[in-house]
Amino acid sequence: MSKKHNTKSFAGLNSSFRILVMLVIIAPILVAIIAYPESFTLSWNEGRGGFIFALVFITFELLSNNSIDRKLAKKFYFVLGLSILSIGYFVAVESFGLRDLTEFSAYLFHVQLVDSWNWMWDYIVMASFITSSLFILFGKKCYKIAPATIIYLSGNAIILSLDAFFPYDTLGPLQMIVPVYLEIDESVIGFIDKYILDLGSGRAAIAEGNSLILSGLHGPFALRVFWPSAGVHSLIIYTLVMLAFLLKIDISVSRRLVYFIIGIIGTVSVNIIRIISLSLFPLLVTTNVSDWEEFHSVAGEVMFLPWLGIYLFTVMFIESKRQKIVVDHNNSHNTERLRE
Repeated sequence: MSKKHNTKSFAGLNSSFRILVMLVIIAPILVAIIAYPESFTLSWNEGRGGFIFALVFITFELLSNNSIDRKLAKKFYFVLGLSILSIGYFVAVESFGLRDLTEFSAYLFHVQLVDSWNWMWDYIVMASFITSSLFILFGKKCYKIAPATIIYLSGNAIILSLDAFFPYDTLGPLQMIVPVYLEIDESVIGFIDKYILDLGSGRAAIAEGNSLILSGLHGPFALRVFWPSAGVHSLIIYTLVMLAFLLKIDISVSRRLVYFIIGIIGTVSVNIIRIISLSLFPLLVTTNVSDWEEFHSVAGEVMFLPWLGIYLFTVMFIESKRQKIVVDHNNSHNTERLRE
């Protein structure tokens, strides 16, 4: 009885320590949410909204990892120090003029979009903090502990840097997919106008290159679509996160490939739905530019990030059920052999 009690107590200590480590690692995000909630807009390049999804990723990845135990207690204090420094960064940005310094550096480096440059540093700091913390705790195996979180934050930093230096349509390769999206949008809007809902007289949508001319119930509305607005950034981030996730779970290469392709198709579909919704807004609701910009700023993340989370959860659910079936089948088979 005493041995069982000690085992349970040790397991409880490990569980409590795992939660403590998780809380210290997510502390900078929690402090930023509580102290500066206005900075957590859902637009991918206008705030820290992506931190919320990073928070979900890191919480899940740390709580599901059994490698975090009391043996890491001495290293934990270094992580605590890094967490305090990261919190200090956000306080300095918001209250002590550090944001002015990053804006000044943007002009030194001839940055085109200063906002993207500013938010980029937030993601760099969080990606560096989490990567460093996990390296301190686990050494070279740190990339196996929370790959989705690290890649998500790093991927956002890279995309923001590209947007800062190559805004609008200046980055040709990423812009190539935009006309394809708009042609699909034109066809879908035309189908809706013809068979589902009257959107007004004349052609409701005309796509040409990266331009889209809309004419609906509230008059004409013209758009020029660039690669970030078309959701190309979400496709890149999905690719990085999904690769890390699929390499982490123990399944066959063929199953990894199937999941990856399905996810690509789903992400592209979400991007197309987003563009269609951005077209229907001026066609049906209003052509007021400010209202449209407000809708545009949140539409992408509201659709993409929940889709990514739901899809990853679905893959994990399917694989856990599949593994349980395999284990039950093997146990049943072994039992039958023993009876024989």
